[in-house]
Amino acid sequence: MQYRFIAIEGNIGAGKTTLCHQLAERFGCALVLEQFTDNPFLPFFYEQPERYAFPVELFFMTERHKQLLEHFAQPDLFRAFTVADYFFVKTLLFAKNNLSEEEFRLFQRLFSVLNATFPKPDILLYLHRPVDVLLRQIQKRGRDMERLISGEYLEELQNAYFEYFKSETETPVVILELDDADFVQDQAVLESIISALEYRSYRPGMQYVAWSSLR
Repeated sequence: MQYRFIAIEGNIGAGKTTLCHQLAERFGCALVLEQFTDNPFLPFFYEQPERYAFPVELFFMTERHKQLLEHFAQPDLFRAFTVADYFFVKTLLFAKNNLSEEEFRLFQRLFSVLNATFPKPDILLYLHRPVDVLLRQIQKRGRDMERLISGEYLEELQNAYFEYFKSETETPVVILELDDADFVQDQAVLESIISALEYRSYRPGMQYVAWSSLR
């Protein structure tokens, strides 16, 4: 693998964690997986987002920071590279979407301090799926706390990601158009994704790749 630190991103229900597990199974790489179920405020946030947005985002930020800091402070010399199912800037994107203007200004100051303490990904792979596909996948996995997630909320998050990607000039950001392709059931889809990471080179900044073009 040509990259030492790969971040897999995407909207809720895109398949980020599943793909990370598949890459680890194939390559034996180190995994950094977000423990979102540990956030005690998350179920309440989906019920009352305005009331619980700040504590839910603050908890996510501190836990992600702790996890990444510990991982890169003690690298596993027996694993060639690291795959994470998030990148730290995600913290800021979700906060901007969910917090009030005053809360976000405070949150942004805290984020700026924490963001400087570990390396950025060598590549960011964003799994892009239409909102209707995301809603089907969310319903299929059946997590009770996600039952109130709306298409409008997913659309807002998607727009937040893409606004950030437009400003990213240092890291390659590969928008992988998956539509409803299933890389769990269809081995050809998985092989295409792996090929995109192993053998293709990407310039810094945002670029689009359709998975079907990788076959």
